[in-house]
Amino acid sequence: MSGLTDAANTPNGPPANNTTGSLETVPNAVAVDDDIFPPNTPLAASTTSFLLGSVVSLGLWLVLNNSHLITVILQPALWRDVAFNLPGVQLPFFFAAWAFFHWAEFAVTAGWNRDKCSTSSFLLDNGREYHIAHSVAVLEFVLTVYFFPNAKRWNYVTPIGMLVVLGGQFLRSIAMIHASKNFSHMVAYKRLHGHELVTDGIYSWSRHPSYVGFFYWGLGTQIALQNPISFIGYFIVMLRFFQKRIFYEEKALIRFFGTAYQEYKAKVPTRIPLIR
Repeated sequence: MSGLTDAANTPNGPPANNTTGSLETVPNAVAVDDDIFPPNTPLAASTTSFLLGSVVSLGLWLVLNNSHLITVILQPALWRDVAFNLPGVQLPFFFAAWAFFHWAEFAVTAGWNRDKCSTSSFLLDNGREYHIAHSVAVLEFVLTVYFFPNAKRWNYVTPIGMLVVLGGQFLRSIAMIHASKNFSHMVAYKRLHGHELVTDGIYSWSRHPSYVGFFYWGLGTQIALQNPISFIGYFIVMLRFFQKRIFYEEKALIRFFGTAYQEYKAKVPTRIPLIR
């Protein structure tokens, strides 16, 4: 989002007895609800990171092994045997991409936006529709493979999807890093001191590069799974979500920055299809 902070919250700051170079044992996070998932504790943060990392590692190992890339690395002459259009590659990649996305949301926030970092930064509690969409995608994949075993064997489709996922993830993370403390997972309706409008770097190409990254990340996962029904569903649902979110967010940004944001909006598109 374009230089938006979660202005409704106030950073707690590090413990008073914290010294330079010491490990913070209390998350330096914005005020969060007591019932967030995972709980806002260092143990929950480390455990969640470990579990997500395990899913990423297992998924990538299955992708490398089942696609025969490991064999090719050892015997380069066997490149013709590499195959990504296999269920044993496609589904593990999906879960690895999902786990890495959630880990990266926390990691980038912790590294470049620490005042807003809490276990809610993992975005695991990302709304019912989000979880339903992923569940439907997995269900479509499993049912298709069971009833039509050869339906997902299109050459080059899965590798293209993988590249779209990687590109979307990179774009989202870079946007969050560039905006730094001006970024928030939540739309703010009050401007805090020090809140700046970010219009340079990746934000000179798109007004909402983090949204663009997630949009294409989501579509890329369905291309990688070769899920035509979920691809259409993802496109429609994400388009409607971002249309509404961008509308309300930009009303707040115009209130914060006035003509500066209106001029920026007139010059820089969103880069999401059908949303100017």
